[in-house]
Amino acid sequence: MALSREPYFGLKGKWLTFWITLACATDMTLFGYDQGVFSGVVISKDYLDTHHLNGPENTSTLSIITSIYTIGCFFGAITAFYIGELIGRKKTVLVGTAIMSIGAILQTSSFSVPHMIVARIVTGIGNGINTATAPVWQTETSKTHNRGLLVMLEMGLNIFGFSLSNWVNYGMSFVGGSLGWRLPLALQLAFCIVLFATIPWLPESPRWLLAHGHEAEASKILADLEDKPMDDPYVVAEREEIIYSIEYERQNAINWGDLLRGRTKAGTKTIRRLILGSGTQAMQQFGGINIMSYYLPTVLIESVKLDDSMARLIAACASVAYLFASLIAAPLVEKLGRRVMMMVSTVIQLFCFLLVTVLLSFAEQPGYAHTVEVSKASVVWFVIYYMGFGLGMLGIPWLYPTEINSLPMRTKGAAVATMTNWITNFIVVEVTPIGIQKLGWRFYIIWTVTNALFLPIIWLFYPETANRSLEDLDAYYRDNPPLVLHKDRDSVSVSRPERFIQAQGRDIEEAAENLRRRGSVLVHDEGEKSLSD
Repeated sequence: MALSREPYFGLKGKWLTFWITLACATDMTLFGYDQGVFSGVVISKDYLDTHHLNGPENTSTLSIITSIYTIGCFFGAITAFYIGELIGRKKTVLVGTAIMSIGAILQTSSFSVPHMIVARIVTGIGNGINTATAPVWQTETSKTHNRGLLVMLEMGLNIFGFSLSNWVNYGMSFVGGSLGWRLPLALQLAFCIVLFATIPWLPESPRWLLAHGHEAEASKILADLEDKPMDDPYVVAEREEIIYSIEYERQNAINWGDLLRGRTKAGTKTIRRLILGSGTQAMQQFGGINIMSYYLPTVLIESVKLDDSMARLIAACASVAYLFASLIAAPLVEKLGRRVMMMVSTVIQLFCFLLVTVLLSFAEQPGYAHTVEVSKASVVWFVIYYMGFGLGMLGIPWLYPTEINSLPMRTKGAAVATMTNWITNFIVVEVTPIGIQKLGWRFYIIWTVTNALFLPIIWLFYPETANRSLEDLDAYYRDNPPLVLHKDRDSVSVSRPERFIQAQGRDIEEAAENLRRRGSVLVHDEGEKSLSD
């Protein structure tokens, strides 16, 4: 007699959630590794010699090779928006991982500029697909109370990947030659192997399954995620709530044509919410982070005048500080709220760029007696910048768009936010080498100003989303909140507003009364049936 096979190796409840989180976290770790690894490649002598990229006349070509990756990510995010609904979350991540594997092989084997450009685009497409899909898969298989924590932890592991790539780059710089830059690129495949080994046996998103008519499979997954029987009232209620949400979304969905023409549902504030969500990603990028992520060794060599080895070592040490700050942020995201953490993060970024600008202006001043000292002093503020960014602007721009957008707009809102991230990322990565070369210390004035502009924008226009259900936020916008909201208590309070607590209490009482009535009718019907028998 054949033994029945339990799905997911019999894992249920917290252990099943753990393995889904591990898969999503591996994907985000690969994302972080990918962001950091090229910072060491672009200063490797053998890489520059092999691709004929030595000399200041090739700065534009170098920046194109680096930044073209983000254009691939942009198109990958668009691709994910379409195939994610067609084939499901799991298969979409597997497709993205397969494309990234091809891209990693192409990068590792590159011997010419066109070859590397194609490789970077292919890798970017795969990463764009994965980063647009894995957070959705995580969210749709997670419980409400730990959704924010899990997303912030995953972004912490993203920085673990980034830190790992910096240490690999530093270690391989002593090896030199072709191996010194090809092996770090090849190590991307290690993460792909982990994803191929875990994702196939993990459960699909129950929400996606219900939306595509697979009710029995979705019910089983919901039950296993909760570690309860399929007929448990909690599981049944959760399934019915998802089905209701899907039907509501279908009835109230807004297509792109109507959105672009401004034809949205009255009272939903769709455009405002869309701009707020994608705005967090724009502020993340124009806050200057990818000057550091892609080019910190280059910045330290060109602006601070450090040697190659010391620049790599400092970049690696800075990434560790970055990692610790990002992990500290995870448990604070519900306690301090999104607004406070974004503003604190932006203040630190502003202060750091201001001091870097001042110090490097003295360092580049002809005849200044303390050039070496002020150059070295600026390094401290590059490191502190990383820590400030990790405390808020790292993870919240990935979390906020999934919270602020209404149910019918959640998928579209996440897609727009992700595309905003990659197109603004491209702009920063493209202009940085040229800006450092042409403007010197004046280049950092730009990022001092952008961070100064973002502070009042967050304070005046961004409502708090911590400790609120997604339904609370829909109700908040139906009540027509003020555009400038810093004086509105319900808009800025970290704790859940009392009116939402009272509304939920009434809903629970009504649901309980409906269940009692349904139970009474069922007992009555069974009694009549037994009498007739």
